[in-house]
Amino acid sequence: QLTLVESVGGLVQPGGSLRLSCTTSVGSTLDGYAIGWFRQAPGKEREGVSCVSNKGGDRNYVESAEDRFTSLRDNAKNMAYLEMNSLEPGDTATYYCAAVQSYVSDVYCQISDPGAWDYWGKGTLVTVSS
Repeated sequence: QLTLVESVGGLVQPGGSLRLSCTTSVGSTLDGYAIGWFRQAPGKEREGVSCVSNKGGDRNYVESAEDRFTSLRDNAKNMAYLEMNSLEPGDTATYYCAAVQSYVSDVYCQISDPGAWDYWGKGTLVTVSS
């Protein structure tokens, strides 16, 4: 129903910054969906990183990232972004964009349950290393 595509990650030195983006296929828009960001490192469970409600009224972050990451969206451009600053080696993971339809506009978003998210991108690898 909804195809999500993340931008390419890459190699970043500790302390550096990287901006990931998420968009959807031609003919679809993101404005009716909350957008979440999740990450998974080898041997670890998938972890919710951040989310933003469909109109931007609610945002949530994992504690380890709340002072360093910012979840943004620009519905006019049909884009969502995860700005990552002060990156640490522990941030190394495959990052996924996810979406879930907002039946009631802009109520909330959550990152505690990956299973509640219906649509997923293929993921992009972010490596933080010197």
